[in-house]
Amino acid sequence: MNTSQRIALIVAVANLALLMVFPPYDYVSLQRGNIPTFDGFYFVFGSHQSRVMNANFLALELIVVSINACIAMLLLRDPPVRAGRNPGGNRRQRIVLALMAVNLVLVLLFPPFEYFSAITKAALPTFEGFYFLFGDNSQRQLVTAILYIEVAVIVINGALLWLLFKDKKQGEISEEQARALARRVRAAQK
Repeated sequence: MNTSQRIALIVAVANLALLMVFPPYDYVSLQRGNIPTFDGFYFVFGSHQSRVMNANFLALELIVVSINACIAMLLLRDPPVRAGRNPGGNRRQRIVLALMAVNLVLVLLFPPFEYFSAITKAALPTFEGFYFLFGDNSQRQLVTAILYIEVAVIVINGALLWLLFKDKKQGEISEEQARALARRVRAAQK
């Protein structure tokens, strides 16, 4: 592990600790039918009347920070000793990782919300729009189901693009070469 990776790991651990010390809380109001609505981030050891910790959103935050830490560890690898091949990925793969990290941060900064009056217990609740997380969201609740779907799609797409942009090894053959080889094998069997 190089110095840059150590720094990235220290920053990730500090972020995880900060998330655990100031988790997200929902406000439970009798006026709204005991439906929890996102209220903000509060000190975990404080007294929070009529508020419950939003464990789903906290888990999502922890997952996103961990994914970004893994991306940083990949991006900050030392260059390879041998010339020609980069085990950390090529330039396009590093761009995919950087864009994936930016997307994950943006998804957490602008999560999907729904108004408390439209809240249902459906598998996919109603969706009102994306609002800035630190804005006035007292009349809205986070839609964690859609947020989970967004994060999963970003991670899956990033992984697929990473594999798509993978450099071909010296021993690998192209698709056309594989077809030509298969034709020769079939012709030899006849």
